[in-house]
Amino acid sequence: MKYYLLTLGCQMNLSDSERVASVLNAAGYTKADNEEDANLIGILACSVRQKAIDKVYNKIFTWNKWKNKKNLITFISGCVLPADKERFLKLFDIVFAMPELPQFPKMLTEYGITSPMAIVPEPNNPIDEIQLFWDVKPKYDSSFEAFVPIQNGCNKFCTYCAVPYTRGREVSRPSDEILTEVKSLAEKGYKSITLLGQNVNSYGLDKHGEEITFAELLEKIGEIGEAINNEFWVYFTSPHPMDMTDDIFHIIAKYKCLGKQIHFPLQSGDEKVLIKMNRKHSVEKYRETMQSLRRILPQATVFTDIIVGFTDETEEQFENTRKAMAEFKYNMAYIAMYSPRPGATSYKWEDNITLDEKKRRYAVLSEELQKHTYEYNKSLIGKTLKVLVREQDRKPGYLSGHTDGKIVVRLASDNKELIGQIVELKITSAARFSIEGELVEKTVSC
Repeated sequence: MKYYLLTLGCQMNLSDSERVASVLNAAGYTKADNEEDANLIGILACSVRQKAIDKVYNKIFTWNKWKNKKNLITFISGCVLPADKERFLKLFDIVFAMPELPQFPKMLTEYGITSPMAIVPEPNNPIDEIQLFWDVKPKYDSSFEAFVPIQNGCNKFCTYCAVPYTRGREVSRPSDEILTEVKSLAEKGYKSITLLGQNVNSYGLDKHGEEITFAELLEKIGEIGEAINNEFWVYFTSPHPMDMTDDIFHIIAKYKCLGKQIHFPLQSGDEKVLIKMNRKHSVEKYRETMQSLRRILPQATVFTDIIVGFTDETEEQFENTRKAMAEFKYNMAYIAMYSPRPGATSYKWEDNITLDEKKRRYAVLSEELQKHTYEYNKSLIGKTLKVLVREQDRKPGYLSGHTDGKIVVRLASDNKELIGQIVELKITSAARFSIEGELVEKTVSC
């Protein structure tokens, strides 16, 4: 029997999908190349964005029509709000929360009949359930890039965000398990490892001193890198400004295996909007942390997240966000037009910024971002940089990858053996969101 898995949303869902694949493979299923060839089709959903939920409905309506012609079981998991889950119970054969993944094979014995087994009850002990999930060994989709979950859930309750209602409160994975997984990946030759969590830098705080801090976790990973000959880069996402401390930057500066790229979400550059978002940090606090970052890690690139058109955002408040972008000169910004999500606090508020205005503000910030990305990328011309080659580029005869700072790089080559390797390139040209280089050294990293 063949399965097909559609993954929507963030890197956490991608990581979760590797564990779903592992469970299905162990149960005797094989992966189908496309959904048409599968007898079991599932989605890892994302209730955080309306577009992702719309795609779920489009897909399930199509798949349910296929049931008239062939035997087919459908399931859904991932980040699903309670309101969405109630609707999905009528459309999918099996609906389950991700911590219940170890029970999934048992659910499949019902052959897609929606039953009490398919309806996930409130867990007696959420910590035990998520630990059983982490115990599932993932089937990594890549031979050189991997995601390692270190934490699940969120305690911050930003008013626009549904994550606390889809993943629950913060639970930190035991550090010995994280370190064992990272070491194993590094020894196997993986080149890029990303630590995942809704608020990675609050790691360990839920253990009240019984677990190491996030900075200490990075220190131990850095020590692993020093002891292993293989070259690799470790990243993390997403941190919260409230919990970001200078010792994290000092440790990243100390160890070469810790990637020199920081994802540092701003969301808004206006104080009143941040309060309305319940972000628990001020623009000034963010600025102070950015100054520390630039001082301690001057070579690091900085990525951010920003929301435009949040409820009641005035033109002046939006302008403050544009000014913040101009001040902090990000290397990348993931800009989202605000959309209310059921369950989040802001869902109760009027979504009173028009779509056209949101699009205009999105365009203004995108233009502001490009000024700084282009200037930075031009500054790299003539330099020799290490680059992880990731895939064939859309442009024929080219490969693409990224630097230690996750700047996208293209190189003229059709040598597929370079994919998955770290090579040295001399940068020859720059565009707004990428650079191009020539291979200057045939020897690749071990």
